[in-house]
Amino acid sequence: EVQLVESGGGLVQAGGSLRLSCTASGFTFDDLSIGWFRRAPGKNREGVSCIRSSEGRILYGDSVKGRFTISSDSAKRTVYLQMNSLKPEDTADYFCAADAGICNPVLVPLWDYSGQGVRVTVSS
Repeated sequence: EVQLVESGGGLVQAGGSLRLSCTASGFTFDDLSIGWFRRAPGKNREGVSCIRSSEGRILYGDSVKGRFTISSDSAKRTVYLQMNSLKPEDTADYFCAADAGICNPVLVPLWDYSGQGVRVTVSS
């Protein structure tokens, strides 16, 4: 059974940083694309970033390029999302997701597997 467990959410002031973690189990870590999407109050789900370690493929959504960095540690079966220069509009629930398909941020919200999510709140 695929399981994805997120951690690291919280409250931060604008301009600050947070690091989210997603620990995966139930599948061969390098076989799937793993990514993050977010859901802000009153808005549609938005793909944030994805990584497919076996291909060295990393992509970001336009709204986070240059501020967020995704990385993975296969030994720990964990994907990280380092979020810098946070803005109030980054406030959302963030979800880790995984899929056998290609790494494409636009598709991440539609992937087969996702975690329970963590809340990120950025105050102005």
